[in-house]
Order: sequence, then C-alpha cells, then structure tokens
Amino acid sequence: MTLSPLTVGSLRRALAEGWRIAGATRGISTGYALVFALGGMAIMGGLLAQGWTPFIIAAAGAFMLVGPVALAGFFGIAGAYEAGEAVGPGSIVSGFAQASRALWALSLVCALLFMIFVTDAAILYAYMVGATPVWLDRLLPAAANVLSFMRWASVSGLVIALLLYCVAAFSVPLLCERRAGLVEAVVLSVRVVFANFIPAIFWAFFLSTVTIGSVLLLPLLPLTLPWLAYASRAVYRQALPVS
Repeated sequence: MTLSPLTVGSLRRALAEGWRIAGATRGISTGYALVFALGGMAIMGGLLAQGWTPFIIAAAGAFMLVGPVALAGFFGIAGAYEAGEAVGPGSIVSGFAQASRALWALSLVCALLFMIFVTDAAILYAYMVGATPVWLDRLLPAAANVLSFMRWASVSGLVIALLLYCVAAFSVPLLCERRAGLVEAVVLSVRVVFANFIPAIFWAFFLSTVTIGSVLLLPLLPLTLPWLAYASRAVYRQALPVS
C-alpha cells in the first residue's frame, strides 16, 4: 500500500473537506454526534452530583480513547453522500456493517486503555483531592490540589493517548473500509505517524484540543465532532490514497 506524505497544507485541505461534508450532511451527522453529547451530559451530570467536579476534565480527555470507534458511523454517512445516496440512520448502520470485524477487536483495545486511564485518574484523584466533595462553588478553594491532580492525570493520559493515536489513527479508517487486516492496519498506522511525525502530532494536538474543549462546552460537540470525523477521513485518504 502506497504511503503519501502529509503536510500542513494537507491538513488544511482535510479540514475544508471535513467542513464541506459535515455541512452537506448536517442533519444526520449532528443527530449521530448528539448521541455522544447526551452520553457526555449524563457522565458530567453524574460527576457533578457526586461532587467530583475536577474529574470532569479527565473524563473529557478520556473521550479521545473511545472516540475513534465512532468513525465507522461517520464513514457510512460520508460513503452514502459521495455515492449520491440518501443519507440517514441506515447509513450509520451500514458504516458499522461494512467495517471489518477486526474493528471490534481494536475497540476492545480502546476500551482497555480507557479503563486503565480512568483507574489511574481515580487513584490520583483519591490521593490528591480526597474523598471530600468538591462542588462548583468550592472549586477555587481546592485549586492547589485540583491543579496537582490535573498535572499528573495529564501526564498519564498523554502517554496512553499517544499510544492509542499511533495504533488507531489510521488503522480504524483502514478497517472501516476493509483495506487491511488488523495487524497490517496497525502496522500501517504506526508507519504513517512516524513517517509524518510533525504533521501527525500537530493533527493529534488539534484533534484533542478541539474535542476536549467541545466536551467541556458540550453543546459544541454535535457541531465539531462530525467536522473532525470527516476531516480525519480526508487526512487518512491523503496519507493512504485509494488506488
């Protein structure tokens, strides 16, 4: 399989392409992303109710560990749109149905890394913040402990996120389109990341910043998630063009 170099210009074109497809499929794309926004709302509401307010930022970052699997649905929407077919809920189902079964094995890896991060973050939270509830109005008095927790949780999350990014950034799209088996897809993903290290890391930073910011400002997520998903698809198509 041919690997093509990525540049900053490639990323700009991918963002423009992602915005175009997101706009053309706004209804179904927003509706699909709304499922994840509602899930995030339930999680954030539960954390607030328990007085685990500082943990919300860690939970927002954890979305990056499970988000890649959602690409299959967006691939289904984009594929139907480009084929001139009507897009709807069936397009999402078709995206998952057409994906390789190995995608579910990769999703288990994502889930395992997610559990490792959440467990580590919970241990750090209990050690640095403690069992005393931290409500929104008590966040500033607890700022020193909260900042210490966030610093160490970020270090833990960064290591896991970089590992997952190398493994999943391009293997998930390959599996969605059945262009490779699990092992070959993972190897190709790692090769693409290291062959285009600066643009790939810049893209990872951009994705994580916009996604985590959108999770914290939850009404933005249904708008930004489709854009980033289709842009990621465009980046993948540029790095591993379909012959």
